[in-house]
Amino acid sequence: MPRYLCTVAYDGRPYAGWQSQPGGNTIQDTLEQAIATVLKTSVRIHASGRTDAGVHAEGQTFHLQMPGTSRIPPERWSVALNAHLPATIRILHTRSVPETLHARYDAQGKTYIYKICRTSVLSPFMAGLAWHLPLPLDENLLAQALKLYEGTHDYRAFAARRGNEPHPLPDNFYTRTIHQATMEQTSGGLITITFRGTGFLYRMVRLLVGGAYQIARGKETLDDLRQLLESPGHRKSRYCAPPDGLYLQQVAYRPDDLETPL
Repeated sequence: MPRYLCTVAYDGRPYAGWQSQPGGNTIQDTLEQAIATVLKTSVRIHASGRTDAGVHAEGQTFHLQMPGTSRIPPERWSVALNAHLPATIRILHTRSVPETLHARYDAQGKTYIYKICRTSVLSPFMAGLAWHLPLPLDENLLAQALKLYEGTHDYRAFAARRGNEPHPLPDNFYTRTIHQATMEQTSGGLITITFRGTGFLYRMVRLLVGGAYQIARGKETLDDLRQLLESPGHRKSRYCAPPDGLYLQQVAYRPDDLETPL
């Protein structure tokens, strides 16, 4: 039975996050309903990770095991599935992968972006798609704060508890490597923050953005931020940015993991 790896984009505003819930108003539930319509059978999908309510994706990934009765090739699967999905969810690409590949466990890294709108009035076309921050802030300090996040650290000060963590926690549970934490100013008063790393903890990106924002507003200092990184467990970051501006942009895999055996 072929295994497909799909790349999906979605507007998170209408949904209660990725993970399937009894109410059914999630990205996963909506995708699985569309898949069942196309294949005439229920199929479980497995994502590279969860996104919270209101969080968006430009390049989320998930895999599914296609039933042996299906004759839909990967190049036609996106078209077939999109015909049964709402306009807020779109399959961008589908490829056949080895049956051993797992969208989550084989992911080698992720890239998130966070959008901040600095205009005095938020355009209605940006509502829910960026964090509106018309208040004064020091963009140079914001960039310096982001730079401190780069490297390998214990990020427990920038993680929330989901409730399903392993017990006891592994020694390196909170350790992650961030290769890039940068900001870019674009037209229309928009700041785009990019985080690229090996992996991210629950609500980690939103807490990182919130911590950097506190520095840029003069509420805390760069030394305060260093202490959160260098003395894990001392205290938690106090500010979590809203989900509106957060986008899962890309999930990376090893090329060898994506090659289907002949």
